Amino acid sequence: MFYETTQLPVFHVAERGYLRKSVLDRNAQKSPPSLLFKVIWENKEKQQHMDNIYSSLPSDILFNILSFLSARDTCVVGSCSKFSRALCDTDSIWFSLAIQRWPSLNLPANSQIQHDCYSAADPLLCFKGWKKFYITRHSEVAAGACAVVEFVEKCSASAPLEARDYLKALGDVRSLHLDFKDVELLLFNPKLNVLLHLLGLHYCIDALQVPLNHVAEALQRCEIGERQVLVKWWRGLWMHGFCLRDESHYRFISMADLAAEKHPVLGLLSRGAIYEVLRIQISVAFPHSVPWTCQTARTC
Repeated sequence: MFYETTQLPVFHVAERGYLRKSVLDRNAQKSPPSLLFKVIWENKEKQQHMDNIYSSLPSDILFNILSFLSARDTCVVGSCSKFSRALCDTDSIWFSLAIQRWPSLNLPANSQIQHDCYSAADPLLCFKGWKKFYITRHSEVAAGACAVVEFVEKCSASAPLEARDYLKALGDVRSLHLDFKDVELLLFNPKLNVLLHLLGLHYCIDALQVPLNHVAEALQRCEIGERQVLVKWWRGLWMHGFCLRDESHYRFISMADLAAEKHPVLGLLSRGAIYEVLRIQISVAFPHSVPWTCQTARTC
């Protein structure tokens, strides 16, 4: 399920052709050959019309238009016709997409490949290596993020997520060296639970040092800002050498609140269960999710 939500449309272009062929095969079984020929001919005319529109525009204008598209939209445009497919496979397009998505890779902005593509007499003849790089890199980070998702879902399936498991998952995310766009695509996915959103948000603020307003905008785009987590922790108390009853705390907090300011809860989660903090648990905030043992505890 996770891979279905993170794969780029480029991986489904072949499936789209297969589905189109399947529809035509079913039509062939139910319709006479003349009707089938008409359907094929109409599709061919539409593709030729799209090719005429694209080819009538100067190459620099086409590249400027495509530069505003995401990888997903670029793949969609590329599936419209043969000319658009060749145009959207151009190396400079995917080089630009790679720079935008993975700035930490320090790809040279004035790459010789990109320069050659823009200055070539026919940009469609450029070497097509950056699209393969983009797909390969996306597959690698998606596979790593999938492992983190499976680990968190397994640890929180029947009980709250313990601090040690949360810190392990956060360490795994750090080891993937994700960029901000990766987090938005893979961990801010609305189909995932809020514990994974919390991991992504914590990583962006603490490791990537992304400005809080940018994080808040990403949460708004993904429509997950109002989702809440319940954080519970217990502090050990001592007086005159005697151990007193543990003091319990809990806090309901939304993703938007965490992105509004660097919240103390993030510092608590970063430290984990050390010193006077004996235990930390994180769970999805459902109604009546606070047990009766915490009903009289402090909320901050």
